[in-house]
Amino acid sequence: MSTKKLTIISICIALNTVLSSVIRIEGMAPMSTVFNIIFATFGTFYVTLIALVTAILRMFIFNIPPLAITGALFGAILAGLCYKFTKSIFGAWFGEFVGTGIIGSIVSVPIMQFFMDLDSNAVWFLYTPRFVGATIIGGIIAVLIYSRLKHSRVFKDIQNLFDKESTTSK
Repeated sequence: MSTKKLTIISICIALNTVLSSVIRIEGMAPMSTVFNIIFATFGTFYVTLIALVTAILRMFIFNIPPLAITGALFGAILAGLCYKFTKSIFGAWFGEFVGTGIIGSIVSVPIMQFFMDLDSNAVWFLYTPRFVGATIIGGIIAVLIYSRLKHSRVFKDIQNLFDKESTTSK
């Protein structure tokens, strides 16, 4: 992996870590969705790597519960895969919605019941509305930002850098 690519990944992780922790609604991290959708254009491996490292950093630095991982990881994987097959930001948004809003929220329930020692079945109704809400809010923001970014020469160059290696490594 080139130094240029590592630098870009590091900047993406730093931006995602800070902005996802600062710009948030209690119980929701719509900025994490924004980054997953936009970074899905770099490729499934890279968006997943960025989401995982960001989630781990958020857990340790900002004392975020394991929801940081369950919320971001499934969405990142599906956003990357859906973007790969559709080449559409809306495809990435759909993947993020299903991955984070549905799968991530369902997987979060038993994990949080374990960590918080909760016995209540009401926990099932706690995460899905928040995760779905975050993916809708974050998705709208991501589409608006991407509609401007896709015309940027720098962003196109970054996408080409990541796309070039993924096509030559096959």
